[in-house]
Amino acid sequence: MAQFGVQRNAPNWVSQITAAVVSQPVLRDPAVVERTNLLNMAKLSIKGLIESALSFGRTLDSDYPPLQQFFVVMEHCLKHGLKVRKTFLSFNKTIWGPLEIVEKLCPEAEEIAASVRDLPGLRTPLGRARAWLRLAMMQKTLADYLRCLIMRRDLLSDFYENHAVMMEEEGTVIVGMLVGLNVIDANLCVKGEDLDSQVGVIDFSIYLKSEEDDLDREGRNMQIAAILDQKNYVEELNRQLSGTVSSLHTRIDTLEKSNTKHIEEAIKQSAEDEHPKRHSRHGLCDLYADSCTQHQEDSQIEHDVDSELEPARMQHEIELAVKLLEKDIQDKHDTLIGLKEQLEEVKAINSELYQKIQGTEDEKSIVTDALENKSNYISAAMNPLEHSDKQLLNQTRSIGISYVKEAAMESTPQYKLIKDISF
Repeated sequence: MAQFGVQRNAPNWVSQITAAVVSQPVLRDPAVVERTNLLNMAKLSIKGLIESALSFGRTLDSDYPPLQQFFVVMEHCLKHGLKVRKTFLSFNKTIWGPLEIVEKLCPEAEEIAASVRDLPGLRTPLGRARAWLRLAMMQKTLADYLRCLIMRRDLLSDFYENHAVMMEEEGTVIVGMLVGLNVIDANLCVKGEDLDSQVGVIDFSIYLKSEEDDLDREGRNMQIAAILDQKNYVEELNRQLSGTVSSLHTRIDTLEKSNTKHIEEAIKQSAEDEHPKRHSRHGLCDLYADSCTQHQEDSQIEHDVDSELEPARMQHEIELAVKLLEKDIQDKHDTLIGLKEQLEEVKAINSELYQKIQGTEDEKSIVTDALENKSNYISAAMNPLEHSDKQLLNQTRSIGISYVKEAAMESTPQYKLIKDISF
């Protein structure tokens, strides 16, 4: 894990800077030392990232060194105290397990989890966890999702040991500081980046300046003063966050006590309400009995009134029926008169049609007689024509016979000519 240590041959000012960064007394429990170091490293990483981003222009990409170191620090914080899980082939120790359950606690995180699973090229759970952190950073929801996660320590106990950062107050402080990253706009290319084989090593040179970089003593003092200011800022922020956590715990206790008090008062009020309800139930029964009696009396009065008004109602109904019958008879009489008028009109139309048909038959007989006379005339004219035609035919035949006889005495060509023109 990421522990801060001072090399024996390191310059004296490096030891002072390291002591200022750690700013904690030496503790015997290694787990406490690791949590303290990770907390301080996270403070410096987040503060340095915010300040450099504000001066750089707020929009950062994947190649920005402070942003890369921030993800490395977060990875170390999430790995601290992680339980070793036995799989089918080997043992693994990955942070993807706790991050994967965030989508069950926050439905808004389902989109990020689905995007991570659909990313091509990710072969390991660690690569998916790194992609998840970068997507949450771009959406400015990293603090919200991790807050939902650390609030469910019953679920985290399946993945972390009891001394892990995520199971202690240091995790709450780190998640609280992540809210400040919402002022940064990150534009990260997760799809084309090799997240499976990256080596997460914390580069302390970003936070600690070497002696060769600045030979001026006054400049070194300014750097140390800046680091001390950062330390004071982080400690102040830590105190504020601790105070906020304490106030939240106090408020939770107050709310629990108030809730218990309200529950007791509600139970007591319910018992008191039950007692008046019994009295009111008897009063309602009496009121219902009185209402039933009054209803029966009103029904009897209404029946008596109906009995008195029955003869007058029957007389009125009889008069109304007589008026309706008279009206019906008058309507039928008017209808009968109309039908008679229509019958007279039909008779007149039929007489007119009969006369027209009779005139048409007379004209037809005249035309027929004229056609018969004309046919007889034509027949009489055709008889002489038929007689003359027969005479012409007989004359033609006699001429042909005479030519045949004369042809017997003449040459063959002449005979042939006569034969051709004969009938």
